[in-house]
Amino acid sequence: MRVVFMGTPDFAVATLEAIYHSAHEIVGVVTTPDKPAGRGLQLQCSEVKKYAVEKGLPVLQPAKLKDSEFIETLVAWNADVFVVVAFRMLPQEVYAMPPQGTFNVHASLLPQYRGAAPIHWAIMNGETKTGITTFFLNDKIDCGDIILQQEVDILPNETTGELYNRLKVLGAEAALETLALIEKGDFSRQPQNCVNDNSIKLAPKIHKEDTVIDWNLPAKNIINKIRGLAPYPGAVTFLTKNTGEKTSLKIFGAAITFEKSAEILGKIDTDDKTFFYIAAKDFKIAIHNLQMEGKKRMHVDSFLQGNKISQFIL
Repeated sequence: MRVVFMGTPDFAVATLEAIYHSAHEIVGVVTTPDKPAGRGLQLQCSEVKKYAVEKGLPVLQPAKLKDSEFIETLVAWNADVFVVVAFRMLPQEVYAMPPQGTFNVHASLLPQYRGAAPIHWAIMNGETKTGITTFFLNDKIDCGDIILQQEVDILPNETTGELYNRLKVLGAEAALETLALIEKGDFSRQPQNCVNDNSIKLAPKIHKEDTVIDWNLPAKNIINKIRGLAPYPGAVTFLTKNTGEKTSLKIFGAAITFEKSAEILGKIDTDDKTFFYIAAKDFKIAIHNLQMEGKKRMHVDSFLQGNKISQFIL
């Protein structure tokens, strides 16, 4: 089939690459406009654009998805189907254009974890299973009819970064399988429950307040948060030095010690050489990988060589 691919981040590149190497023809790629980034604020393009340019594929970067020139070019590409991975909400005149429809590859088992950060929230909430869903787009976010789903286990200590790498491969496989089903007409559409009631967990964009650790919670909940926010954006706690100086600390790796927390919640326990524990509601948590504000991310052993953490309180 003739395919138009729409996507932005590295997660989407795996699917774009899989389709590129398949029997299908990618007639065009749509991604976000280049944006200034870094210290020099130089224009940076998306990972999807980098791959598309490398392979000589036509690329569109519309600022507005209802722009007449953009719509005219899409029509001229004469695609059979549009494939969307981690892109923007599409207007009806776009997603309804191809005769075989527009489908999205989403990193959760819909209707659970609709939204921008399904991998983060699944781990933060302590889920043990997730997966990939392909579904036809409609006018509601992540609410279209499901084509197929593939389930995977979330490993006990897996971080968002590790699960992300597994799911982007699974997403590419699911996209190819979905294209095959659509080409043959051999599939059924499964309508979703699109009512956001108490049974549906959502996955909105991660905001700063979502990253802050609450040491009043059980250790397991805190570990899930740390796993779910690693490697980006990182779970955050705030420290105050005995001089009154305040700083933030990002925690990327930690483990439950199963040593009971008899102390005040959030109390730091350390020998300033080999270990750094923080008391949660039930057990102490051993901090393994961290980054103090203004410094590099490092293992706790290296961190303690240059920082007396006993001088701080939460």
